[in-house]
Amino acid sequence: MRTISILGATGSVGASTLDLIRRNREDWRVVALTANCNAQELAALAREFGAEIAVVADESCLPELRDALGDSGIDAAGGASALIEAAARPADLTVAAIVGCAGLAPVMAAIEQGGTIALANKEALVSAGDVMTAAVARHRATLLPVDSEHNAIFQCLAGNRIEDVRRITLTASGGPLRTWDAAQLRAATPAQAVAHPNWDMGAKISVDSATMMNKGLEFIEAHHLFPVGLDRIAIVVHPQSVIHSMVEYRDGSTLAQLGPSDMRVPIASCLAYPARMETPMAPLDLPALGTLTFEAPDEARFPATRLAREAAQAGGAAPAVLNAANEIAVARFLAGQIAFTDIAALVARALEEGNLPPAPQTFAEVLDLDRATRARVTAMLELA
Repeated sequence: MRTISILGATGSVGASTLDLIRRNREDWRVVALTANCNAQELAALAREFGAEIAVVADESCLPELRDALGDSGIDAAGGASALIEAAARPADLTVAAIVGCAGLAPVMAAIEQGGTIALANKEALVSAGDVMTAAVARHRATLLPVDSEHNAIFQCLAGNRIEDVRRITLTASGGPLRTWDAAQLRAATPAQAVAHPNWDMGAKISVDSATMMNKGLEFIEAHHLFPVGLDRIAIVVHPQSVIHSMVEYRDGSTLAQLGPSDMRVPIASCLAYPARMETPMAPLDLPALGTLTFEAPDEARFPATRLAREAAQAGGAAPAVLNAANEIAVARFLAGQIAFTDIAALVARALEEGNLPPAPQTFAEVLDLDRATRARVTAMLELA
């Protein structure tokens, strides 16, 4: 029996992970489950899986969590420090699925234990890529990518040498607004932006998919996970979301990973690594799929991938600024305060205005940069 902690247990990745564990209960013992403030659901999951501890990031939700856990014997805690302490508990596998930069500190805490982290929080590597990869090496931790694209690349690289890679191609669905013109995009509502045609994801990630920023963040993440050079990482739009990414080798061979649009597939890859496990997914029916299509990204209508590529090329503080500005912009869009097209425009302003600060050298400097960028972008919005 292996031990597991799930950071972000009530989100889409957490729910998919627990579904797989539920089907293989004899293989896993749950150490910690965390959520932001969904106390009732978190308590129910902690009871079902016999977790040692349940943690809410929002400390104001702790009384409700304690009431819901009752006399179960499961420890309850709340607040940022409790979240970090839960992440630092020894576990064979820690699934890091907290959305946004809020997951950065818990991920670092898990890395410092030297364990295996199934990373679903792309913002952590975007904002703190150099700091995080250095910590992974220092503490001899292992990162397994959960994102379907990076997990696909990971699988395609198995048994091969990174030196033999000619190109890595990230596939993008293009999101629900892929065919919309500029005027339609300007008028897009939050409900339309989160209505992804293929994937069931949270609101923030769904908006990122609609703007293509999700793919821009994944581009930067791939740069840290698979060091082949920025010029060897490409993006192609593949609306059917069947091919999840591809690796081309110097002999002309291209390996692709195919699968259904269900996060349980890449999560299962991480849970069973380096072996395989059964999942409830039906086999791919290629004749029923019929045709798979591909197209180049349109960076005129969806400039986010260009912004991310330029931030990666600039390095230093630019990727962290890109991520923080995007998080603020997406939150404002979901609140109905800015237009859909203002998201990328605001990120561009954050990257252009003034000189970017020096590259963060420590985890504390990454957090300081994130806070400062959020304050600066918020001020921009208030002055607009």
